[in-house]
Amino acid sequence: MTDLATRPAPARGTLLRRAAPALLGYAAVRVLGLLVLAVWSAARGRSALTLLGARWDSLWYARVAELGYGYEVRLPNGDVHSNLAFFPLLPWLERLLHGVTPLSYAHAGLVVSLLASLAAAGGIFAVAEWVYGSRAGVCAVLLWAVLPVGVVQSMAYSESLFTALAAWSLYAVLTGRWVAAGLLAALAGLTRPVGLAVVAAVWVAGALTFVRRWSACEAHDGGRAPDPAAGVRAEREARAGGARGATRAPSGPEGAHDAERAASHTPRAVCAPAWRRALGLLLAPLGTAGYVLWVGHRTGGGPLGYLDVQAGWRNGFDGGYAFARFVADKFTSLPSAPAGAGLVVGVVLLITLYATGVRQRQPVPLLVYTGAVLALALCASSYFGSKPRLLIPAFPLLFPLARALARPRTARSALVTAGLAVAAAVYGAFWLNGSGPP
Repeated sequence: MTDLATRPAPARGTLLRRAAPALLGYAAVRVLGLLVLAVWSAARGRSALTLLGARWDSLWYARVAELGYGYEVRLPNGDVHSNLAFFPLLPWLERLLHGVTPLSYAHAGLVVSLLASLAAAGGIFAVAEWVYGSRAGVCAVLLWAVLPVGVVQSMAYSESLFTALAAWSLYAVLTGRWVAAGLLAALAGLTRPVGLAVVAAVWVAGALTFVRRWSACEAHDGGRAPDPAAGVRAEREARAGGARGATRAPSGPEGAHDAERAASHTPRAVCAPAWRRALGLLLAPLGTAGYVLWVGHRTGGGPLGYLDVQAGWRNGFDGGYAFARFVADKFTSLPSAPAGAGLVVGVVLLITLYATGVRQRQPVPLLVYTGAVLALALCASSYFGSKPRLLIPAFPLLFPLARALARPRTARSALVTAGLAVAAAVYGAFWLNGSGPP
């Protein structure tokens, strides 16, 4: 795996400037999707704003923001749908924005999602650039924008907010900002149950640094305590050396990436004080643990009370058994067999992309995070129509594709991305006006 001890972080002062093309491209894709949705919905006599902010889970989040927790719906079959299943950060932000603006709770949710999606795009760029370079970073953001279910990024759902917090937490881990990584992981844990994936990434990365870093610091500094200023100078020299040696490096992204790694020095992230790393690890699980324990106390179910709430929605973790049965059932009749084949191809593609990330030596935190998101999405017994949107936060899966897309000339890459953007916009409009993302 890419070693955190031999990878300098990009200069912080120019990150926004470097990310500008990615953010502009992302905004263009989202605007296209919203325009197509508005036209499509108007033609069907429906409101695009209602579809984006006042249906499905958006209603549950808005109700939590307005009335707090305690609302539930009892279905004729005995199931109980409680709003305790919805984590609180998005409703808190909706309530805050509603309190300081004339926006309704639903429209406040749309604004939060808009801002969060831009923050997510910036975080994805930062992580992808750190691993593969700026061009791949732009391509990764655009690929995330043109996902078939990318319209969810513009809805009053929590996927965009969670992805933003997860991406920036992972970037903080990669660059050795452990307290920030822990705080962002805690906030991600207040956003969605899959916040556990961010916690796992922070913990595994932190454990590895406690094992590796003291010896790395001793080797780098001759046994002396690390000098933060020297670490910054080393990073600058590493970037300058990589730039000077670019003409001598092997051609292609592989050669450039290997040359940059070979030229790098031990950055300040390697020798971060142990107390900062320990504090980051302690902060990371507080969001998830705090909410789950509060729900257990409120329901009287103890530490596992949240699982009972999810069971009322028929959500659980069965190792993928229910999903496998769902796919297998598609092959019992000829009309549904193509859908079953499509699901199999989709799962194989996801596993292939993850395996490619392993072969390309993605940093360990990214592999841990992506693996956890995949496992929680594919191995849960939740409603199967929700699985595509549950995979939206698994953005590192796109990095191998982004790396490949970054190789052709800009015109060819732009043409491919434009075609995907149009297809995603049309599908998103069709999807929201149909079954939608419950």
